[in-house]
Amino acid sequence: MFERQWFCVGREEEIPEPGDHLVCDVVGESIIVTRTRAGDLAAYVNLCRHRGSQLTDAAGKPSQTYLGPTGTFKGSIQCPYHAWTYGFDGRLRAAPFLDETDGLDKEDLPLHHIALEIWAGFVWIHLDPEAAGPIADQFQESETYLANYPLTDLRTAVRLVYPVASNWKALVENYNECYHCGPVHPELVELVPAFRQRGGSELDWESGIPHRDGAWTFTASGTTNRRPFSGLTPEEQERHKGQLVYPNLMLSLSADHVAAFTLWPHGPALTTVVCDFLFHPDEMARPDFDPSDAVEFWDMVNLQDWKICESVQRGMSSRRFTTGFYAPMEDYSMDIRRYLDELM
Repeated sequence: MFERQWFCVGREEEIPEPGDHLVCDVVGESIIVTRTRAGDLAAYVNLCRHRGSQLTDAAGKPSQTYLGPTGTFKGSIQCPYHAWTYGFDGRLRAAPFLDETDGLDKEDLPLHHIALEIWAGFVWIHLDPEAAGPIADQFQESETYLANYPLTDLRTAVRLVYPVASNWKALVENYNECYHCGPVHPELVELVPAFRQRGGSELDWESGIPHRDGAWTFTASGTTNRRPFSGLTPEEQERHKGQLVYPNLMLSLSADHVAAFTLWPHGPALTTVVCDFLFHPDEMARPDFDPSDAVEFWDMVNLQDWKICESVQRGMSSRRFTTGFYAPMEDYSMDIRRYLDELM
């Protein structure tokens, strides 16, 4: 399934200079995303065309402490095995002691190309370039819903990385409903009382969800000294929006910051969740900028979610478990089943 869709692997800002690169493990396939000399981004399978050695042995796991690239290629991409050398554009430039007389045609042996697009400042790859449709087709609904948020301009101030012993589907189902918010998130529903009313069955996500009186952002106090993004509607300046961008990006949008979750499935019972906290560069440049009010509140809420999703995963391993019951307020979760059914 993940091989047949655009998959989010990070933010464009993580790869600022030519040769800077990310190494990503996308459902078992090691991918290199690098900045070319022309200034654009390109993606390749982490695989030399000679004997199959990986071009870099970086693990490809998101780092909690390092927001930049996984590394930087110095002038070229060189295989550590026999020193075959590739340009940042993927073309084979040199194979030591070999030339046309040995049957080598460099044009026939570029790195395996992976389709890549930028959407809203996020980097997306498609493991099957021949089958990759226009990226706009995958995100058409999100474009309108998120139009007023300056996602491309935002920058990451803090990253939290969570290993979660849960299936990807359980995590996105949990994100897509608030039936669980009352029992699981007591602090959150104090901030957003609508989340616990009738089990979250009457939430108007299209217009955004109001906070309690006097609150307008996701912090413990419901306020902050950061200014709202310019261009938001009056409702967006006071309400919370959320959007699941299939297959692996969850966006929670406040008036002054965005929590962006990328999900990295590693198997049926393990997912890495990367949470990036995005702020406007103008706010980040202020001497009193401090993102901790948002980060600490989100970290608390996140850990509550991961704990209950891990409980679901353990429960689903029971021999007696067959399927769940979907209540009316879980219609968005039902959508995931329909979405999967179409893909499968």
